[in-house]
Amino acid sequence: MTLDSLHLLFFKNYDEANLTLSPHINCFIGENGSGKTNLLDAIHYLSMTKSAFAASDAQCLKQGGDFFLVKGRFSLPSSLTPDTIQCSLRAGQKKLVTHNKQPYERISDHIGRYPVVLISPYDTDLIRQGSEERRKYFDSLISQLDHSYLELLIQYSFALKQRNALLKQFAERHTFDRDYLQVLDEQLVVAGTQLVVIRQSFLEEFVPVFQRHYLELADGREAVTLDYKSQLPGEDFAQLLRQQERKDIALQRTSVGPHKDDYVFLMDGSPVKGFGSQGQQKSYAIALKLAQFEIMASKKQHKPLLLLDDIFDRLDERRIKRLLQLVANHTFGQVFLTDTHLDRTDQALAGLSEQVARFRVENGRVHPL
Repeated sequence: MTLDSLHLLFFKNYDEANLTLSPHINCFIGENGSGKTNLLDAIHYLSMTKSAFAASDAQCLKQGGDFFLVKGRFSLPSSLTPDTIQCSLRAGQKKLVTHNKQPYERISDHIGRYPVVLISPYDTDLIRQGSEERRKYFDSLISQLDHSYLELLIQYSFALKQRNALLKQFAERHTFDRDYLQVLDEQLVVAGTQLVVIRQSFLEEFVPVFQRHYLELADGREAVTLDYKSQLPGEDFAQLLRQQERKDIALQRTSVGPHKDDYVFLMDGSPVKGFGSQGQQKSYAIALKLAQFEIMASKKQHKPLLLLDDIFDRLDERRIKRLLQLVANHTFGQVFLTDTHLDRTDQALAGLSEQVARFRVENGRVHPL
């Protein structure tokens, strides 16, 4: 799978940009703050219908603007003709995602069609921040592979939102409607139980692949693993909800369920967050992303787009060398990378047989080199 072209209007710091892309390696060169990462984010938006960095779609609007558009043309090995994907948003309205000019009935139907993996300086946030970041990462990963999982996640999130609103209403009005609460509990139990089963099953496949990549990145100096922490296995979810009713009404939120799950990152039996060095945390995070890429490529039967943000500034020589070895070995398909120095990029990519396209990025403008 390749992204053949990219067109932007009023996206982040861009008024307009039109790029014809290499099917192999694409380098965006420019100073910090020029808009290099925004180009990677636009590609991510085309794949996932959301930004990898902005908390909301509105934050992707160019400052002072009320509209943005991102459009790309994808070629897939299973299709004779390219697909054109367009994502647009007007302030105050719902975003629109179209496939070959036809709007999706549900935007969720788009997820997983054009898979993407992003390796960025922020990846260690998965280790350092709270459980929500890790749940979001694995939910996004599994959703790109399994559309039924995404549907369950949407169902669960909707029922959870309704239940929390009802609990708040109980607390504020000093009322209690057991029948309505029980209906929502049943919805949570059905979707939530299946979510946990899928998460457990996915990790059984994911962990060995992750461990192999860490071994190659870190020369096998530490034993790493990844544990799934959930309240549900071995428990009756419906009973847990009933047991927590009074507490939930007092808190005005649901205190048990898969929305409380966590993924525990371990190194030599201890949490990576507290005991891993900065270098070990980087290797751990990159190994997660490389495992994600390998499993996606296997399941989708075509390679995801790979986005590499500021790796030359943020990673040491050994980790960069490993990533470039994978590029040289044709492990990856189409690659997009950012850097501040053209000479450094050219030196790193010297000797590769792949076609390399270079673009200069300056203050929200981009042109080929």
